[in-house]
Amino acid sequence: MVGTAPVRLCPPYESLQTFGANRVTDIPAYEPPKVWTWDKESGGRFASINRPIAGPTHEKELPVGRHPLQLYSLATPNGVKVTVMLEELLALGHTGAEYDAWLIRIDGNQFGSGFVEVNPNSKIPALMDRSGPKPIRVFESGSILVYLAEKFGALLPSGGQERAECLSWLFWQMGSAPYLGGGFGHFYAYAPTKIEYAIDRFAMEVKRQLDVLDRRLADNEYLSGGAYSIADIAVWPWYGALAKGLLYGGGEFLSVQDYKNVQRWTDTIAKRPAVRRGRMVNRVSGDPASQLHERHDASDFDTRTQDKIGEPAKAE
Repeated sequence: MVGTAPVRLCPPYESLQTFGANRVTDIPAYEPPKVWTWDKESGGRFASINRPIAGPTHEKELPVGRHPLQLYSLATPNGVKVTVMLEELLALGHTGAEYDAWLIRIDGNQFGSGFVEVNPNSKIPALMDRSGPKPIRVFESGSILVYLAEKFGALLPSGGQERAECLSWLFWQMGSAPYLGGGFGHFYAYAPTKIEYAIDRFAMEVKRQLDVLDRRLADNEYLSGGAYSIADIAVWPWYGALAKGLLYGGGEFLSVQDYKNVQRWTDTIAKRPAVRRGRMVNRVSGDPASQLHERHDASDFDTRTQDKIGEPAKAE
């Protein structure tokens, strides 16, 4: 109402009540041109590597190790999905899942010619399966999880409602996480300017997603039902980390402690030995003892972490 102060609601809901009345005028007007052109950096943490075109920027071949599976990745949530999956397969006795994990820093290395050949989208993770007569490339983390689950016949229910649930929650994560990372994470932590409307918009969506998960996990131990699966492996690195306040410094802001079922599920998965190992692979930040920049043998977890080899960690 004109001339009346808006009722204050708890963030992030307050902006939806007051945005139309008094928030639009706080934002400088922007009139989009008829044709957008790339004439300046977008700003923010990753501005130097953002560009509106695909393809390689330089020639660089990828290394190849001795194992059938060659992983090129970084321990972001999407990268952790695949290293956890591979470690879980090895823990189940699938020796064919032995792998070499090569570090791809997202500072421009993802635009090397060799990496672009494996993933034309220039995003980690990317996998080459060299176990057959002709190498097979697999990119996009969800696709890699399904590929490995089908290859080894593990961590994907064989049929019925549990399989449908597993794949549904897997693709839920693939569709939802961009709102968490590219939406909330970007505007809350990385954007050069704090835009209240954008932060409120994506905070509301992320809290809705947490509520979706919390309701599912109220009556189910795992996302597909009673069995741990690739659905949990896909969702946990994103929403488990969020639930523990490890993403974007946004835990308190989002009141993540309120989602009790997500917290229980997160803690259960975090205790798995394969998950602990998978989180270490291609990690370049945090405790040096938790960083295994490259993984070429199971013994590397005991002998090649950063605290043991003494190499300084570089920023992502």
